[in-house]
Amino acid sequence: MAEQIADPRRWRLLAVLGVAQFMLILDVTVVAIALPHIGTDLGLARDTLTWVVSAYTLMFGGLMLLGGRAADLFGARRVVLTGLLVFTVASLVTGLADNATTVIAGRVAQGIGAAMLSPAALSVVTKTFEGEERNKALGIWSALGGGGSAIGVLLGGLLTAGPGWQWVFYINVPIGIAVFVVLSRTLRGDLPTGQRARLDVPGALLVTAGTGTAIYALINAGDRGWLSGRTLGTLAGAIVLYAVFALVQRASKSPLMDLRILTRRPVATGTLLILVATALMIAVFFLGSFYLQHHQGYGALRTGLLFLPVAVATILGAQLAGRAIGGAGVRKVAVTSLLIAAAGTAVAALWDGPVAVVAGISIGAAGIGAAFVASSVTTLSQIGHHEAGTASGLLSTFHEFGAALGVAVVSSLAAASLTGATTTGFTRGYTFAAITAAVTAVLALLLVPSPKPTT
Repeated sequence: MAEQIADPRRWRLLAVLGVAQFMLILDVTVVAIALPHIGTDLGLARDTLTWVVSAYTLMFGGLMLLGGRAADLFGARRVVLTGLLVFTVASLVTGLADNATTVIAGRVAQGIGAAMLSPAALSVVTKTFEGEERNKALGIWSALGGGGSAIGVLLGGLLTAGPGWQWVFYINVPIGIAVFVVLSRTLRGDLPTGQRARLDVPGALLVTAGTGTAIYALINAGDRGWLSGRTLGTLAGAIVLYAVFALVQRASKSPLMDLRILTRRPVATGTLLILVATALMIAVFFLGSFYLQHHQGYGALRTGLLFLPVAVATILGAQLAGRAIGGAGVRKVAVTSLLIAAAGTAVAALWDGPVAVVAGISIGAAGIGAAFVASSVTTLSQIGHHEAGTASGLLSTFHEFGAALGVAVVSSLAAASLTGATTTGFTRGYTFAAITAAVTAVLALLLVPSPKPTT
């Protein structure tokens, strides 16, 4: 595909796809600030309100691998445009919702559209760029993903305090339409040749059910307890579904994915890195948001503004990593980024006060943004075009696993601070994040396969 598009169009295509990806990531955190207002207007109970966030995350993560495989089989253009259309229409429906059923159904549909769009768009980026250009493109992609989480807090505060919570969803409609029109004209078809495209439906249902069940268990582990019968039983159910999926894949003539891809060292290491990086990012956002709003008593808009340095640091870290990997090598970037993340979260753990916390999580966010790039380059550097969608789906699936895991762990560790006036819980959460980042830095030193990515 790189040969089909002239240099200026390559980067314009990345920009448009990046806007679409930014919109998907934004929709995870932008809703968090609006939740109290949604609950008041629609009369939603606390457990129902949780599903306004969880329904999107579950569908987004659960269907990601299916979306990536569909991009390989039917062409990324079809899947990107279909996913974007579903997401845009669902955003309109969610904004118009006047009851719990409609708003949750709209979030489910948004998650379905996002699961189609995100891995398919990343597979386009992977196939469009080569060598050093790919590193820079993945740096931009990672910056949008990481920065979108933090900017979502600011945008959610602005929209909720301004025209109302409905605009958290309405804003996606004009952007989605504009991106759809541009992509329909510029994104070229890439239907596979040779083997007839056929989707492994049993495998798709099994892996979606397994991923959805695992994410559901992680989302609720903080409330139910990590060792509770319901949590362990749900995780066991997910493992059983994955085992059955593996058996079906071995017997299928046209499997959803070649399981041997998971035995490749770059893929296994890259997915581990994105799992940890996403868990750290969500933990930093979650703890920082609660600290500023509940402990310091700041409003949604002020909290959002204080997250601007976090967003800028994430984007800057990802950009610098994308440029440095070609010379320094992905291993060195991965280790350095995780050590920076450890140092930043350690600052937030050791010193109290909004200045120290915002400065610490901003430093940590710069490292986390760089770690996103290292994970993407590690996973995708040795992937062929015919499996770019599947690899992108795996990367995106572990991204959602990391998000669910990060929230579940830090909500348990910080429980005392989330419900009381003490800062002990916040200290525990940031300390755990710092230790996790440091340990993963050591693992990256040992596991990232080569000093420089193969192009």
